[in-house]
Amino acid sequence: MNVTMDGPRSDVGRWGGNPWQPPTTPSPEPESDRRSRGGGRSFWARCCGCCSCRRGTDDDSGPEPHGDRGSGSRGRGSSSARRRPNSRGSDSRPPVSRGSGVNAAGDGTIREGMLAVTGVDLLSSRSGENRREHHTDEYEYDELILRRGQAFHMVLFLSRPYESSDSITLELHIGNNPEVGKGTHVIIPVGKGGSGGWKAQVTKSSGQNLNLRVHTSPNAIIGKFQFTVRTHSEAGEFLLPFDAHNEIYILFNPWCPEDIVYVEHEDWRQEYVLNESGRIYYGTEAQIGERTWNYGQFDHGVLDACLYILDRRGMPYGGRGDPVSVSRVISAMVNSLDDNGVLIGNWSGDYSRGTNPSAWVGSVEILLSYLRTGYSVPYGQCWVFAGVTTTVLRCLGLATRTVTNFNSAHDTDTSLTMDIYFDENMKPLEHLNHDSVWNFHVWNDCWMKRPDLPSGFDGWQVVDATPQETSSGIFCCGPCSVESIKNGLVYMKYDTPFIFAEVNSDKVYWQRQDDGSFKIVYVEEKAIGTLIITKAIGSNMRDNVTNIYKHPEGSEAERKAVETAAAHGSKPNVYATRDSAEDVAIQVEAQDAVMGQDLTVCVVLTNRGSSRRTVKLHLYLSVTFYTGVTGSVFKESKNEVVLAPGASDRVTMPVAYKEYQPHLVDQGSMLLNVSGHVKENGQVLAKQHTFRLRTPDLSLTLLGAAVVGQECEVQIVFKNPLPVTLTGVIFRLEGSGLQRPKILNVGNIGGNETVTLRQTFVPVRPGPRQLIASLDSPQLSQVHGVIQVDVAPASGGGGVFSDAGDNSRSGETIPMASRGGA
Repeated sequence: MNVTMDGPRSDVGRWGGNPWQPPTTPSPEPESDRRSRGGGRSFWARCCGCCSCRRGTDDDSGPEPHGDRGSGSRGRGSSSARRRPNSRGSDSRPPVSRGSGVNAAGDGTIREGMLAVTGVDLLSSRSGENRREHHTDEYEYDELILRRGQAFHMVLFLSRPYESSDSITLELHIGNNPEVGKGTHVIIPVGKGGSGGWKAQVTKSSGQNLNLRVHTSPNAIIGKFQFTVRTHSEAGEFLLPFDAHNEIYILFNPWCPEDIVYVEHEDWRQEYVLNESGRIYYGTEAQIGERTWNYGQFDHGVLDACLYILDRRGMPYGGRGDPVSVSRVISAMVNSLDDNGVLIGNWSGDYSRGTNPSAWVGSVEILLSYLRTGYSVPYGQCWVFAGVTTTVLRCLGLATRTVTNFNSAHDTDTSLTMDIYFDENMKPLEHLNHDSVWNFHVWNDCWMKRPDLPSGFDGWQVVDATPQETSSGIFCCGPCSVESIKNGLVYMKYDTPFIFAEVNSDKVYWQRQDDGSFKIVYVEEKAIGTLIITKAIGSNMRDNVTNIYKHPEGSEAERKAVETAAAHGSKPNVYATRDSAEDVAIQVEAQDAVMGQDLTVCVVLTNRGSSRRTVKLHLYLSVTFYTGVTGSVFKESKNEVVLAPGASDRVTMPVAYKEYQPHLVDQGSMLLNVSGHVKENGQVLAKQHTFRLRTPDLSLTLLGAAVVGQECEVQIVFKNPLPVTLTGVIFRLEGSGLQRPKILNVGNIGGNETVTLRQTFVPVRPGPRQLIASLDSPQLSQVHGVIQVDVAPASGGGGVFSDAGDNSRSGETIPMASRGGA
């Protein structure tokens, strides 16, 4: 929700003080500026210790591409990575590579008796055995896409029959300066066994055709390789030139037990690697909102965009076989700070120079824009960063999920506690309150072994691409073992202290004393990381994963973890000064508040003691960004409540729509601050409660059956819940295998008006699909809808995909099919 507030705001969001402004015309980072960051040290020297000794003259690093953006990971003789098939069906086999070879001397002479390779068939058809066995048949590419540590088949066409005295060697190259020692130049002698898990065997020799079974290394570099063949016979040597049709993508392999990203359970692999859509959760613990996100990791162009991200950062090719390094650089590159990465973060509420983060419905549009232009895309917030990260890591082969942490702390002073300071009269000292608690924060878990850590820390690793605090001088976070977070082992790399504080720190209330010192007057032990959830495997239900991040609240193990972590923080003796009596309990209740309607908040006080208690209570209500940054208080009340022993009482505060409407900001969230004290024993009461105003959903209805290659129609219905006109309304529509990202301009929608629009799309892949829509306007955002579309295969089977422009339009003005009042 984004409504202009009366008068200028003193704080426009979590990073309101950041001097950065969106450039009028964004441009790639100049080479000189990129290399001068960090006092002359490279990104890798600052980000990854294992790469810090890389020589400055080493050419084993991705280029900084310019102009039309491809994957950037190609060497000599390759064509653009953005080459697309010319309306071929997904089952169409790329033309068999045939061409003139060269002899060892390079003069092009093919002598009699020389074993020349006249063509290569990599058997890369999407419906073929290679792609199906490697679980890459959903990628909308004609090239061969493999997962490392697994065998594939190919056919060589020769100038004469293969003889036992002939020697054939397969070669793979990646990068600008391929070297065998770095794994960027792979040599595979046929029939002789290779090194590092690479090998090739003859499975059939028939005339001038030679069938091979090639096994890739489980430690192979991921990326786009060039392929060639070298032969040796009594008549001389022959080298097949590079051909763009013979480029091979190699990815991580969660199906391979020898790969350190191996995932044992098939249902996990189906969900965390192959599922193209998911649920992202937001709001508050008591009012959880959910939205469907189109990850689209198999859409055409997305794989090239993922590899381009690695190239753009200049990641050494030799390090791209390590999922720890790859996930760390992705966490840095999905945000734009430091490195002109994928997304520009914006928490100001002003998105006039880009897209409101709430309006995105998936990652595809974002990644393809970055690949196409090389410019950072405006704008993102935590769920957008996390959604894009899930897309990238799943596309590269890492099992990844999107995780939401409710009441997520942002510790700014490494104390590993959330510290709130008050004066002698319990009035907040805002100039000291730098820590904040986000209503929710979204990050990622990815699955891998951690050979760089002691045993016991394999499994789920946190990666967070939202730029909050720097790590080794750059804005990245993770990978961090969830097991180390659970046990407070904050000395484990990477960034464990910050993530531990997000999920399991205590909220500590400090009161200034007469001598100027501060004393702890209240510790709220269950206020941070109250619920951590992700989408369940195989369904759209929620999966509560709080127990893998932390021991049960209040248990001995949980208290030990918190105090172990705090002992390594900047305030190691924080719990030594705790001193307070607590016999009056406080609880906040809020009804299910709906945008545009009146609401009521309620505070319940309970006397758990044996004596009468008199409570002086103050309630302050303000709007808040989900990052914990609040606006000014727009309503307050003061009350005195007398409680008999064992009794409870309720204090209510009604709030009318006209009271909160002028102050609304993103997400329609409000913060109730409750403070007070007990007259008889001096007990301090403090509580913060956040709640959100629920927005309506879009209603999607499929009008007719969906068949691959045939036009289908969907109807979208929306009712404006507000009594005011929504201006400049924009719909977005997207669904992998159904509809490339599409923007629809629909103009204005009157107060309490119902509108209906219809859109056609042409499915390109069969099976169950998700079609996702969103609505955005300056007056109302966070409005979404989704429908499952079961697509039948075309009569010929398989699917058809084409250039992005064939099924995608941007900025189209759409007339309403019908309008109606309330």
